[in-house]
Amino acid sequence: MFRELTRKNKQLSTEDCIAILKKQTRGVLSVNGDHGYPYGMPMNHWYDEASGNLYFHCGKGGHRLDALRQDDRVSFCVFDEGYRLPDEWALNVKSVIVFGRIRVIDDVDKVKTVTAQLSRKFTQDETYIQTEIDTYAHKTLLLELIPEHLCGKLVQES
Repeated sequence: MFRELTRKNKQLSTEDCIAILKKQTRGVLSVNGDHGYPYGMPMNHWYDEASGNLYFHCGKGGHRLDALRQDDRVSFCVFDEGYRLPDEWALNVKSVIVFGRIRVIDDVDKVKTVTAQLSRKFTQDETYIQTEIDTYAHKTLLLELIPEHLCGKLVQES
């Protein structure tokens, strides 16, 4: 069902893809939006090694959730900061695209657990994390992306 990468010599291993998903803090989540238009938005994420699923936090309403109620199929694109080889202008970037389905989770205990993990990608300040969770967990939903296909490649701008 999913296309194979055309330039196989640029393809990243599954392990490299997972390393990028674990390290990078944000990507673009794309849903099937209003009137057939794609709707992509930057999102912070947490990759759960145990399940292989990705998690996002969001509010309890809006365009994204309306779209997901109509169609749970999504793609999520993440890329690293890239690098340049000595004396070259071209940026080399590793990117990963995850195709899958989203499940909305409103269990407050799960929201607290996952948002704490997500927050630790940005700060180790446990007091701050706990204050945010205490303040906002009851207003927060989780989106659980269950991957159906994952692929990554090295993009060389030159």
